[in-house]
Amino acid sequence: MGRPPKFSRAEIVAAAGRIVAAEGVARLTMRRLAREIGGTPMALYHHVRDKEELLLLLLDDHAERMPRPDLPDDPLDRIVTVAAAIRDGLADCPWIVEVLTADDLMSEAALWYVEHIVAAAVEAGLSPERAVHAYRAIWHYTAGDLIVRTAAARRLADDERPTRREEVFADLDAAAYPHLARVADRWEPLTGQDTYRRSLRALAAGLLAEG
Repeated sequence: MGRPPKFSRAEIVAAAGRIVAAEGVARLTMRRLAREIGGTPMALYHHVRDKEELLLLLLDDHAERMPRPDLPDDPLDRIVTVAAAIRDGLADCPWIVEVLTADDLMSEAALWYVEHIVAAAVEAGLSPERAVHAYRAIWHYTAGDLIVRTAAARRLADDERPTRREEVFADLDAAAYPHLARVADRWEPLTGQDTYRRSLRALAAGLLAEG
């Protein structure tokens, strides 16, 4: 009989979470994880098969800790509430959005959110197939919002110089772009406003109206 594994699965998952939060998913390898936890890659294989299984464990761990809000009776309100909970739950872990949009990975613990969005869409009159399409559109909007905001925050943290967009709007040709010129001096603060819930409601209402 060999020596028992030195680390618990919970310790391994916690260490992996620290790596992806600080360095990104691409830097998460069994060798890098072994250095983080103070062991060898072989010791880790007692608990996890490979990087994919490790990422699934991370997804499950985070999904199980995400809040599950009280659900309104109205289907549209319910969709907005659940989708906003997804966004709020992932806002501080942008690496999860990177994993979910780049790989064919799904946390079973996260299906609670998917189920309630699809169920609300069916209750509002969509077929099950159209309800899945509605969920997909809502997820794409939510993931896109998180990706854009994360990238913008990272850029501002790394570089305080004006962006190329700011330079373009500062010297906009009013004759060629009259509508943009009217808001050019306010473009940055306007596009920086958090209008997610309002836009989400409009998107969801339009999707449900198709039923």
